[in-house]
Amino acid sequence: MAATRHVPILILGGGTAGITVAARLRRADARLGIGIVEPSADHYYQPLWTLVGAGVFPLSASRRPEADYIPRGVAWIRDRVAAIEPAGNAVTTAGGERITYDWLVVALGIQVNWNAIPGLAEGVGTRGICSNYSVKHVDYTWDCIRNFEGGTALFTVPNTAVKCGGAPQKIMYLADDAFRRQGVRDRSRVVFASPAKAIFAVEKSRRTLEQVVARRGIETMFRHNLVELRPDAREAVFENLDTHDRHSVAYDMVHVTPPMGPPDVVRSSPLADEHGWCAADKHTLQSPTYANVFALGDAAGLPTSKTGAAIRKQAPVLVANLRATMQGKPLTASYDGYSSCPVVTGYGKMMLAEFDYDQQPAESFPFDPSKERYSMWLLKTQVLPRLYWHGMLRGRA
Repeated sequence: MAATRHVPILILGGGTAGITVAARLRRADARLGIGIVEPSADHYYQPLWTLVGAGVFPLSASRRPEADYIPRGVAWIRDRVAAIEPAGNAVTTAGGERITYDWLVVALGIQVNWNAIPGLAEGVGTRGICSNYSVKHVDYTWDCIRNFEGGTALFTVPNTAVKCGGAPQKIMYLADDAFRRQGVRDRSRVVFASPAKAIFAVEKSRRTLEQVVARRGIETMFRHNLVELRPDAREAVFENLDTHDRHSVAYDMVHVTPPMGPPDVVRSSPLADEHGWCAADKHTLQSPTYANVFALGDAAGLPTSKTGAAIRKQAPVLVANLRATMQGKPLTASYDGYSSCPVVTGYGKMMLAEFDYDQQPAESFPFDPSKERYSMWLLKTQVLPRLYWHGMLRGRA
């Protein structure tokens, strides 16, 4: 018979969202009984991986021990979630433990589906196929860039949700810069293939990025989705989403952003919405079906970009509404869909897109952050990592 324990507030996932919520709950009331289910020994600040792939930082700069960030007094259940049973207020772990709860917070992140593109899982990390979305292979991105001798460099975006929608193009701009420094840009094609209709969804930011693309001579293939890689032939097969025709493009290196989606354990649970994400009211973050369940971060079915910046705004709303529900009070905290995407446009240059649910600017600086600035580069490389480790994960920011 499976072992059973009870945790009053159970948090599924010890990534950005889970740790931030746990820290904020502990700061609000140190008497709360809280547990986090998380199998990983290491915690990564993944926004830094763009810069790891561009040779700016070593991978080690993005890594800390998970144990250092589990808040004091919070039980760390080092296991993987295997099943969620909200009707029974219970979760089963891969190790066979059954955990019951009074309140549940779903913060399981996004699932990277490497096998969704034939040729990707077996090819990544070899033969010019790189990806900043793999901790095992992010260093290979820099190998591909610094050893590039000319030819075609492809950068792709999947026809799915992704972590930080701007990340697939950030590495392209940095690679373009590197190629120029290496003296090979004049014999190179840099090609951006995306299922979207434009370089960015928010109009104000799009105008800046269109200028960057034009200035750099980057070719764009909009409404194109990568459907297959042929590693030995160094060919990428794309589907035109408007005509459904398929054609191949030869490459010398390709940076692939893999398809992503809801974690299987969420998709297969009663908590899932019609797309497989954890259903949640887009303002209160409460489940529409189970009043004692809340969700945030990448796993939540919220119509906004999946970024750490969104989590920073979601976490205080979730904590306030969870505590209100526990006390039988109305839910008054509201999330407006704020998200932001720091888009690095080259070494020493960055613009910042900040927007809400309506994709309207929601800017927090006294100047126009949609313009390329060195100060924004410093924000990306120096300020945001410190804010993450010492602010967000400690429940202070």
